[in-house]
Amino acid sequence: MEKGNYPTDLDSLFRIIDEEICCSEDSKKPLIGITTYTKEGASCVANLYVNSVIQAGGSPVLIPLCDDIALLSGIVARLDGLLLTGGGDISPLFLNEEPHPKLQDVDLSRDCWEIAVLRMASLRQIPIFGICRGHQLINAVFGGKNYQDIPSQHLGEAIQHSQKQPREFVSHTVTVKPDTLLASLIGEGRIAVNSIHHQGVWEVAPGFIESAVAPDGANEGMESKTASIFSVQWHPEGLVCAGNKKMLNLFVHLVKEAEIYARAKNFHLRHVSLDSHCDTPMFFPDKIDIGIRDTRLKVDLPKMRDGQIDAECMVAYLPQKERDDVALEAATRKADAILNELKRQISVHQDRVGQAFSRKDLIELKQAGKKAIFLGIENGYAIGKDISNLSRFRDMGVVYMTLCHNGNNDICDSASGEPEHNGLSDFGKSVVREMNRIGMMVDLSHASEKSFYDALEVSSAPIIASHSSCRAICDHRRNLTDEQIVALARHGGVVQICLYLNFLTSKENTDVKCIVEHINHVVKLVGVDYVGIGSDFDGGGGIPGCDAANELINITKELIRQGYSENDLAKIWGGNFLRVMDQVQRVY
Repeated sequence: MEKGNYPTDLDSLFRIIDEEICCSEDSKKPLIGITTYTKEGASCVANLYVNSVIQAGGSPVLIPLCDDIALLSGIVARLDGLLLTGGGDISPLFLNEEPHPKLQDVDLSRDCWEIAVLRMASLRQIPIFGICRGHQLINAVFGGKNYQDIPSQHLGEAIQHSQKQPREFVSHTVTVKPDTLLASLIGEGRIAVNSIHHQGVWEVAPGFIESAVAPDGANEGMESKTASIFSVQWHPEGLVCAGNKKMLNLFVHLVKEAEIYARAKNFHLRHVSLDSHCDTPMFFPDKIDIGIRDTRLKVDLPKMRDGQIDAECMVAYLPQKERDDVALEAATRKADAILNELKRQISVHQDRVGQAFSRKDLIELKQAGKKAIFLGIENGYAIGKDISNLSRFRDMGVVYMTLCHNGNNDICDSASGEPEHNGLSDFGKSVVREMNRIGMMVDLSHASEKSFYDALEVSSAPIIASHSSCRAICDHRRNLTDEQIVALARHGGVVQICLYLNFLTSKENTDVKCIVEHINHVVKLVGVDYVGIGSDFDGGGGIPGCDAANELINITKELIRQGYSENDLAKIWGGNFLRVMDQVQRVY
């Protein structure tokens, strides 16, 4: 409908509505949540924000103020992007400060509600754009320091930051710093902006960089080093309404990021996703609970939910110690204790998670809205010299066992240390054959090259490397050579890229692109059917931008950016691993 040319009868209105719906592509546009404020009992927002999102190609959705956290969580889960709008002062209590004499009106209910929305969105890796108050709120939530009143607190003489003219007019300049996201969107150097605020960012939060500054040195923009979060102090929506195309680019960027997030989110809704290796049970002595969000952990059920991850292979890790009878029996008892505690915790939270033994179990759990946990053992040290332990562990649900860890054991030589058996021992060859017989996957991460090739020769079933990366990209003895990757693929196996920093790169600064570089290398070498992801979270794995289960979706986003199809993503995110599992378990 054209503005100002509205029909005045129902038949005409219905006809227009039906025609528009028939031809509409708006259902494919990403949903951008816009925060509101209260006025006389109503949830309100300036139409300038709404119109800017529409011009940028997004579908604006107003988020009402409410105190129901569960309801808010459901709303945020449906969003593809978040726009934090301007408004009144932020309570200094959230900054661990007392009120400044110049503090103006504070709406504590809005503060609490908006902080909740921001936290939920950031945990889910939803793209976020903050404007004015939204800029300050992001800084406060992520640990920065804010001005309660710039004119009285700013060191030196402050310029006028609260203009009297309407927001479509500019009033001062800012300098956009080079080599920033902001510079790529609106250009670096001096630009004119509007300014309607008396609070501001004093010290930029950890994990963020300053992207723009006012002539008096006051911060005017910042962006996350790793997440899709950026913000500005001025009001670009007012300038967009005045026809400023540069400022529209800020909203276009939010919408484009939201489009990628929406594709990633929808992929995870339609397909199973699996992380083949985490060491979360290592924290059981610290009395952790996998059902509760815990800052000590990189994997728990809330983080799996936020990252859209359906399944984790949680392992009983056994550090390599002495190999006398007493030590070996102790290692077996420890493995039993870890696995039993993991099974107990799964049972406690059976309304949200279940133990999976096969692909079928994983699919059924996903359809029931639950997460899945597969059991594994890291280090064949757990079986001692008693090969019958393999069947017992298999009956408990162990789907794979890593033959060794950082040190030789009675099964094989490790990638760490000097050779002892020249690869697999005779006992180790028997172990591999028995694992084939009972349908337990053989994992060669941590194994020496000779052990690796020996296992491939002995095994009648495909083999996995549950958490290994590419030596051609990062020259570390724990990584696989191109020859090993080719051999693994030739035997129908799969290499699951490990997110341990020292296995990914020798560079100081890295991000999710580095993970995808390893995936790309395997794909170019042997094809997309032989690669997956094994994070090694809670065992040392994790890099900036992908440092916990809730951030694993960032890998999906980067794979989408680099052109991977949905079918490719399904293979990488567990399809290849499950193919091997299916083949190995056919005998079981």
